[in-house]
Amino acid sequence: MRSILGIDVSKASFDVVLLRETKKVHTVFSNDQKGFKQLHRWLISQQADEIHACLEATGQYGDGIAEYLFGLGHAVSVVNPARIKRYGESKLHRNKTDKADAELIAEFCLKEKPALWEPLSPESKHLRALVRRLDDLQTNHQQEKNRLKSGEQDIYVIANLTEHVHYLEASIKALKKEIQDYIDQTPDLKSKQDLLSSIPGIGNLTAAKLLAEITDISSFDGAPQLAAYAGLNPKGFRSGSSVHKKTRISKQGRSELRYYLYMPAIVAMKSNSVIRALKERLYERRLPMMAIVAAAMRKLLHMVYGVLKNKKPFEPDYDKQFNYLT
Repeated sequence: MRSILGIDVSKASFDVVLLRETKKVHTVFSNDQKGFKQLHRWLISQQADEIHACLEATGQYGDGIAEYLFGLGHAVSVVNPARIKRYGESKLHRNKTDKADAELIAEFCLKEKPALWEPLSPESKHLRALVRRLDDLQTNHQQEKNRLKSGEQDIYVIANLTEHVHYLEASIKALKKEIQDYIDQTPDLKSKQDLLSSIPGIGNLTAAKLLAEITDISSFDGAPQLAAYAGLNPKGFRSGSSVHKKTRISKQGRSELRYYLYMPAIVAMKSNSVIRALKERLYERRLPMMAIVAAAMRKLLHMVYGVLKNKKPFEPDYDKQFNYLT
């Protein structure tokens, strides 16, 4: 019988809680190869030969331990943090410590039996690394440009900032070329990029960024699940007959996807007939512009799911073609 291992990951360390029948054991390890090996020895000392490990999808911090345990042959689940949060709320979980979070994740894994995770393919892993490096460079570039506009008076500092801005611009240009060259040389990624760029509003670079974050469309049961993964699912609030708050997007998901979809949604509201019609309907209902943009982002992501799942390029009669996805 598999033991359950809940893992709460942070940048420098990770807490684990091992569930074995009525026994709960907690300990902490460093989030590096040394810590991974110590965890392995600890599991052996606990006679936990076969485990189902569960952790939240928290960006890159959990990738190492997930891949390490998978490589040892253990079952691993990487779960949307929103699911863990909802489960904790349903159980009136109030304590917010790393130990309590690891225990909650273990209990969730035991009760909900989440789907098993597999590591990224080497192609997807490399693409994600390139895309995230591009994000870093672009962020740094904007920061340096802002410093140039901040009123700096020192001649040396201005020259140094200017030189660095030019260096970053050259690096960004080179990395964008590297991303596209890599996709062109990888048939599976190239075919998916072509499908995504057939959607008005999505260009090659946005397609590359979406592929880096979504990776395997078959891991999602439908477009609404993909929208939830991105934190673009609607979140309403209603209590009794008197308390009604505006419905908003949950934002409990991959912030990278929301960031990548924002400008394409703005473009699509003009160039994509389906999203333009959606914008006009919502505008007539006097929804705030940001709510309209969020709806456009969500619709765009539904289209992404549709073309990748069906392996067919976008068609103007999208809603008829993929009406079960919307």
